[in-house]
Amino acid sequence: MSATMPTTTRGGAFEVAGTAADPRHQPRSRRPARPSLLPTVVLLVGALYCLLPVAWVVVASTKTRAELFTTFSFAPGLNGGLFDNVRELSAYNDGQFWLWGLNSLLYAAVGAGLSAGVSATAGFALAKYRFVGRQVMFNILLAGVLVPQVALAIPQYLLLARTGLAGSYWSVLLPGVISPFGIYLCRIYAAAAVPDEALEAARIDGAGEFRAFRSIAMPMMVPGLVTVFLLQFVGVWNNFLLPYVMLTDADKFPLTVGLYSLLAQGSDRPALYTLVVTGVVLATLPLLALFLLLQRYWRLDLVSGGLKG
Repeated sequence: MSATMPTTTRGGAFEVAGTAADPRHQPRSRRPARPSLLPTVVLLVGALYCLLPVAWVVVASTKTRAELFTTFSFAPGLNGGLFDNVRELSAYNDGQFWLWGLNSLLYAAVGAGLSAGVSATAGFALAKYRFVGRQVMFNILLAGVLVPQVALAIPQYLLLARTGLAGSYWSVLLPGVISPFGIYLCRIYAAAAVPDEALEAARIDGAGEFRAFRSIAMPMMVPGLVTVFLLQFVGVWNNFLLPYVMLTDADKFPLTVGLYSLLAQGSDRPALYTLVVTGVVLATLPLLALFLLLQRYWRLDLVSGGLKG
């Protein structure tokens, strides 16, 4: 039965409580909030500030050597300079640019994959297990997040030089395996996305701890692992100081160090500047492709979160 009861007014008439006759129950009209113009303007100015150099590099890669040094404009080249620049860049030192690209892909893909695996294991353990020293380890991890990677390049070189690994591929791969921020992110994501009931049900069914982690927790942590992988991939791909300190063989250089060596030679050979600009544009294409390829995992996570809500 409805909880609405008739009430008597002073004149003896009846009215129903909670109806439209009661002004307290009248629905309030809410005016739509007007979007503020200032944040939009600030974001547009920030985007323009960040994208303007990128746009100039893309335009400059389409210009011939003569157009690059004689004109400064955002108009693209009209003489097919992009294809000539790519052809010259590919022919430089018998295709050394593409060897640098393969090295960057090796460092970034393998390093990011290992880092995502280690971060998932460590983050899950910190989130779901209780052991002595857990909070101390987590505090040390937070302190590691605050330390800039640039400050660790020289100590890492000294340690790897003692072990005889300096100058090898491992000298660039190993320092990126442990990511304090990746472990922290996986710990937060595992605590929120992996319910304790699911792990307990797996243990009751006879699954061991590793199988419960591999079969139950890992699929639930995929969006978080994709984020860790992407952040680590971009960080290793764009890293300059660590491979610059570690490597001496030009055939092991990544794109960052290789293009820097071309730029350094450009002071004596200005013709190499066009190759550097073209190489920078080509070096950004894998990152764009990776973002487009992995964004569906974030979209899937948002949809699943909306269905759970």
